Amino acid sequence: MLVLYQATAFLSMVAFTNYPLNIMAESGMYGNPTTVSTIYTIGYLIGIVLQLIMTGFIGKIKSIKKLGVILGILTLVFALGIMLIPPTMLVLWLIIFCIECVVSSTYCTFSIGILVGQWFPTRKGTVMGVTTIAFPIGNAVIGLFASSFFGKFVANIATVGPEMSARNAGLVSFIPFYLIVLAGLIIGIIFIKDYPEQCGAYRDNDKNLTPEIANQMMLEEIENKKTTVWHLKNTLKSRDFWFVTIPMGLLLMFAVGMMTQTNAIINAFGLGDSYQLIMMGIAAMGVIGSWALGVLDTKLGTRTAIIISTILMAVSGFVGMIRVPACLIISLALLGLFMGASSNFTVSAAAQYWRREDFPSVFAAVNPIANIFNAAGPMVITMLLGNTVDAESLNTVTMFLVIGIAGIVATALMFLFKPAHVKEVDDIYRKAAGKPLDDVLVGRK
Repeated sequence: MLVLYQATAFLSMVAFTNYPLNIMAESGMYGNPTTVSTIYTIGYLIGIVLQLIMTGFIGKIKSIKKLGVILGILTLVFALGIMLIPPTMLVLWLIIFCIECVVSSTYCTFSIGILVGQWFPTRKGTVMGVTTIAFPIGNAVIGLFASSFFGKFVANIATVGPEMSARNAGLVSFIPFYLIVLAGLIIGIIFIKDYPEQCGAYRDNDKNLTPEIANQMMLEEIENKKTTVWHLKNTLKSRDFWFVTIPMGLLLMFAVGMMTQTNAIINAFGLGDSYQLIMMGIAAMGVIGSWALGVLDTKLGTRTAIIISTILMAVSGFVGMIRVPACLIISLALLGLFMGASSNFTVSAAAQYWRREDFPSVFAAVNPIANIFNAAGPMVITMLLGNTVDAESLNTVTMFLVIGIAGIVATALMFLFKPAHVKEVDDIYRKAAGKPLDDVLVGRK
């Protein structure tokens, strides 16, 4: 049930923020891609500020589950505005879209991400590897289903007018996604608790503990979270925090940024007729990558899985610089491999290299800061492409060059990240706070 809850929440972000960028704005009915991508960035940055504010008292929030439910309801409420507000009320539509970016990002990557870490502290990579399959599948289905429906209604503007055409397009195109997200939220409300012990389950499905011991550990963890030594100031002072967070942010930046501009990029290479087939291929690679990198995360450690992803990003960028359609397809396939997995790592890194009692506060800093890059992704890609998108232009080459360089920088930072140093700093903070020291963080891969 938690996997379904998280996966449908991820779908909400794809459907209600990426879809307007990639389909609705491209149609010309709702502003232009540059305007909409700027609003997207503003919305995500507001959400990031809110998440950082919550970081200061995350350990004192009695129920993360209730916070997620509230955000999920708001996500669905403002999604109705995106669906129903016609292009003749563009300013109102852009405001609603901005608010949707705030609440949907906080819903799917923040509140439920904390729940995943609390339920699966050592198997979070595998779990997130499954849930993030929603990203590539969502993008592919939007390409096949939503864009075709929206395109048909756009073609009827002359007959029924822009207001009715847009409303019909929004309703028909969004309804399947809306109903799936609604079903996921209902699952979250009914079945999910803040901790597995609260509904008779076990962390990581590990039944070696008796229910009494598991419940006692849960109560101790809840109490220790209130006095975590990894509050925001200490977290931001840690060099390793930045070494691991910036690469995750760069992965998100270019995975999301590229996915919001696939229409323009694919058409630039003269492959518009094969758009749906290419998107299905990217989705297939995304499914494989999400699952495989999630398993590698659990088996080999989050650091290794991130390094593999950043290398894939570098290769994707440099291959894409070769201005032939075959190289574009290879580049997008490589991007697909790390696209879904890019959202795995914020949960995994915080759970892998910090204590369970410190996980919510560290994740509450890791996630919003990594998502600063995510927020900028669509705007950066749009700016690099410019107004004229042409496979032969230097704009396209520059865009892929930037991706390749970002992959190299991210890989270098991950090699500088040292889990052993996280343990050393943790010992210093715990000793100063009078908390017991132990070897719980030793050997984290």
